[in-house]
Amino acid sequence: MDLRSSVRSSVRWRWRLRRARASAAVGMVTIGALAAASPARSQPALSPARLAAMVTIYRDQWGTPHVFGRTDASTIFGFGYAQAEDNFPQLEEDFALALGRGAELYGEELVPEDRLDRTLRIEAFARRDYDAMDPAVRALCDGFAAGINYYLARHPAVHPRLLRRIEPWYPLAFIRYSYYQLGFVHDPKLGTLVMGAPALERTTPTHQGSNGWVIGPSRSASGHAMLFIDPHLSFFGPGQVYEGHIHSDEGAGWEFSGYARFGFPMPYIGHNAGVGWMSTDNVADEVDGYIEHFDDPAHPLAYRYGGGYRTAEEHIDTIRVKTPEGVVTRTYRSVWTHHGPIVASAGGLPVAARLPKYESHGWLAEWYHMTRAHSVPELQAALAPLDMLFGNVMAADRDGTIYYVYNAAVPRRDPAFDWSRPVDGSDPRTEWQGYYALADLPQLTNPATGWMENCNTSPFLLTTAGNPDPSRFPRYMVREGVFPGWDADNPRGRASRRILSTTPRFTFAAWARAAFDTHVITADELLPNWLARLRPAATGSDAIDSAITTLEAWDHESTVGSVAMTLYSAWHRAMRGRDSTAPALADALGSAMADLTRRFGSWRVPYGETTRMQRSAAYSHPPFGAPAFSDDRPSLPVPAVSENDGAVFTIRAVPGRERVRQYGVHGDTYVSVVEFGPRTRAESVMPFGESGDSTSSHFADQAPLYTHGTLKPSWFTLAEVRAHAAAAYHPGDR
Repeated sequence: MDLRSSVRSSVRWRWRLRRARASAAVGMVTIGALAAASPARSQPALSPARLAAMVTIYRDQWGTPHVFGRTDASTIFGFGYAQAEDNFPQLEEDFALALGRGAELYGEELVPEDRLDRTLRIEAFARRDYDAMDPAVRALCDGFAAGINYYLARHPAVHPRLLRRIEPWYPLAFIRYSYYQLGFVHDPKLGTLVMGAPALERTTPTHQGSNGWVIGPSRSASGHAMLFIDPHLSFFGPGQVYEGHIHSDEGAGWEFSGYARFGFPMPYIGHNAGVGWMSTDNVADEVDGYIEHFDDPAHPLAYRYGGGYRTAEEHIDTIRVKTPEGVVTRTYRSVWTHHGPIVASAGGLPVAARLPKYESHGWLAEWYHMTRAHSVPELQAALAPLDMLFGNVMAADRDGTIYYVYNAAVPRRDPAFDWSRPVDGSDPRTEWQGYYALADLPQLTNPATGWMENCNTSPFLLTTAGNPDPSRFPRYMVREGVFPGWDADNPRGRASRRILSTTPRFTFAAWARAAFDTHVITADELLPNWLARLRPAATGSDAIDSAITTLEAWDHESTVGSVAMTLYSAWHRAMRGRDSTAPALADALGSAMADLTRRFGSWRVPYGETTRMQRSAAYSHPPFGAPAFSDDRPSLPVPAVSENDGAVFTIRAVPGRERVRQYGVHGDTYVSVVEFGPRTRAESVMPFGESGDSTSSHFADQAPLYTHGTLKPSWFTLAEVRAHAAAAYHPGDR
C-alpha cells in the first residue's frame, strides 16, 4: 500500500445493480444473481444483549478472532467488539481523524489535516452514504457500531479520549478519509495542495508498495490454484491492519477470512472457501484538477463557466484545537464548485479537485458483495460497479481460475486536452463523460504461463507471455512510468517474476517459503559490474579490498548474519544520485563503510544488528509518526530488505533514538498464502500481534514467526476453529 483514494450532481448514492451487466469480455455472471444469495433487507433492530447472544468469538492461540454469528449484522457486531477488545485506542483515533478531530487529540500539528477533512466534507458525505445505503449493508454499520459501544458499556474502566459513543456512519467516514483524504486528494497533478500535512502512511519512497501473486493448476504440485497476499502498509497508526475471520449463518451463509483496518467493519482482502484476492495500489488516472476563475469582485463566489457564471458553495467549519492552555475553537472557510472542493493552487489560481465517484461512494457495498462471491466470475460481477475505485486485483478460485484486473474508476475525457495537469474549469468540454466499464480495463484470465504477479507494477508486465496489449487502452488510463515514485517496473516485480518463471511447480510449503524470499535482485543486476569496475581502482586500500572480497563471496541472499548484505545495502544507498564510475563507486563504498564504523565500531556488521523489529506502545509523534524506538529495549533481527534493494520480503526502517540501529515502520503487514483445493488451506502472519495492549500476550507474539519467515495456520471451518480455540465466548462475557 498498501494508498489512492464526481462532484457534478446531487444524486444520492445507492448500490446500482443495473450497472452490473453480463459481459463476454470478462465472462461475468450478473450481480443480480449474486445479490440474490444475500439478504434482501436488514433484520429488525435487536438489543445489544440479544445480538451478543447470537455471536460466539473464538480466539485461537495467536488471539486471532474467528467470529461466528447467526446473522450478518450480529457477526459484524462481534467483529466490532473484537476490534475494540484488541485496540480500542487505535479504533478511536482512526475515527477521530476521519471526523476531522485530530487537532482535538494532538494539537496544532493536526490542524491542516482537520482543515482538509472539513474541506472534503467527509462527515456530511458519510452521513448521506449511511442514509442512502441498501438496508442489508446499513445493518452491518449498525452492528459494527453497536458492538464497539457494547464493549465500552461492558468495560467502564476503558476511558475514550474523545468519542464516548460510536455512530454507525463512522466507518464510512474512515473509508472516505483513508482513500480520498490520504490518497486521491494528494495526486500531484492537482497542483500545490493548500492544506493537509504529509503523513507517513502516504509518503511514497521509490518502489514502496505491495505484492500479489497467483498460480493456476499447471504450476501447482497439487493441481490447485494458489494465492499470495502481501500488502505493504504502515506497522503503526491508521495504516495498520487487523486479521479476522467472520462467519454468518444468515441466508445462504457468508464467510470470509483476511484483514481489515481498525475501523473497517469487515475483512476486505483475503479469501473464503471458493475464491480469494489481493489488491495492490495502482495509479490509474482518476483525479483531475479544474482551475476556477473567481473574477467578479461584486460576487466573490461567482466563477466563470461556459458563457456565464455559476455560484460556488461556501462552508464555514469550526475546529477544536488542543493547546497548552486548553482546547480552543477556530473557524475556517472552504469553497466548492460543481467540480469539487478547492484544495490546491496552480499558477496562483484556485484548483478544484474532481474526485472519482465522490457523491456515489459505494466501497463498503462492493466489499460486501466481493466477500460473498465464491468464484472468479462472481467476483467480477461484484467488481463491475467499480466502486472500489482502484487497485490491481489479483484473484484465484477453487475451479482453478486465476484472474487480474487493473481495477479503477477511470473517467472518459476529451483527448483534446492535456490531462496531466489542471485544466480550465470554465470550459464545459473538460467535463468528464462517464467512466470506463470493467470490461474496458486491462485484465487477464488464465495466461498460458500459469502465473501472474503485480507488485504495484504495470498491468502489461503480469507474466512473461500473453500480457494485455497496451495499445488497446488510453495512455492516461495507466500511469505507471509517468507518476512520480511509481515505475512501470520495480525490484519487487522483477524478483517476483524471477521466482515465478523459474519454479516449474510449487508445493504449498514452497509457496509459503517464497513469500519470505530475500534474494536481493538489484545485487544480481548491479554488483558484478560495480565490482569489476572497482577492483582495479581499489589497489592499495586494504579496507576496500577486504570489502570487495566480502561482496564477491556473497550469494546475494539477505540473512540476519550476513555482513555482505549490510555492506551492499549501505553502498547501494550511498550510490543514489551518483554515476557508476570507479571513483564514484569507491567514494560511495568508503562513505558507507565509514558510516557503519561510526555507528557500530566496525563495518563488519551482521545485517540483523542493523535492521530490527520493535513494538512499542509509546509514540513519539502520533498519529503518523513512528514509535519511540530505542536500542535499550528488546527487539528482533529481521532479514527483510529495503524495497529499493529488491526482494519479496521488504521493510522500510528508520533510526532509533540512539541513531544506531534501524527499526521497521512499513512493509509486509499481513502475509498470507492460500490453496484452493477441495479443502481450502491458508496460513498467515502479521508483524507483531493482534492486540495493541502492551500487557497482552498477543502484543508481539507473532514477531518471532514473522522475523523467521514462518507462517501460522489460518483456521477456517468451524470444526478447525473449535479444535484450535484457546477461548470461546459471547461479547460481554469477559
